[in-house]
This record gives sequence, C-alpha cells and structure tokens, in this order.
Amino acid sequence: MEAQAQGLLEAEPLQGRDEDAVAGANFSSMLSEEEKEELKAELAQLEDEITTLRQVLSAKERSLVEIKQKLGMSLMNELKQNFSKSWHDVQTTTAYKKTQETLSHAGQKATAAFSNVGTAISKKLGDMRRK
Repeated sequence: MEAQAQGLLEAEPLQGRDEDAVAGANFSSMLSEEEKEELKAELAQLEDEITTLRQVLSAKERSLVEIKQKLGMSLMNELKQNFSKSWHDVQTTTAYKKTQETLSHAGQKATAAFSNVGTAISKKLGDMRRK
C-alpha cells in the first residue's frame, strides 16, 4: 500500500512528458477570475525577481573579475591551479596508488625479463662464435 501511495507523492520535479502533459492541459477554465488575476500577479512578481537576481549576479560577476585582475589572477593561473589541485587529488586516491604500484611492479618484472632475454641472446651468440 505504501508503494502505491509513494507513487502519487513523488518528490521529484516534473520531467519530459510530465511537463508536456501539464503544459498541454487547460486549467484556466477551472479557475475563477480572481484566481487568474492572483496567478498573473504572482507570475509578474516572479519574473521581476528573476530579472533582479540576474542583474545582481551579473554585477557580482563583474566585481569578481575586477578583484581578480587587481590581485593579478588570470584565467591561465586559475586553470593551472585547478589542474595542479586536481592532479594532486588524483594522485592521493587509493586507486591511483594501487595502479602506480602495480605498474611499477610490472615495469620491474619487464625490465628483469628483457635483461634475461638479452643475457640469453648474448650467451647464444657467444656459443655460436665458438663453434
């Protein structure tokens, strides 16, 4: 029973076809004139608030750029710092450390194997010269 009830009370926002279904529905006939006016006023207020927030964000972004310029921080420096931090973060992960150890061990074994092959070839060539 709880699973059925949960399906009716989803906490997720509308997506895809749900939005299309709601957008295609005509709810205006179910609303009184007073409710329509209230919704229109609320819509206008929300649009004004969004415009104001965009303007504030834009002003803050300009201020951020100016401060960074005064501090001598350039985009390239930020990218370098971000890359260095990211690379450091990768190097400190357990997966990276295990992979590094495994590859190091494999490299040591490969070096030893090539050395043994080289020794064997030298020995064979030496034997062939003696014959």
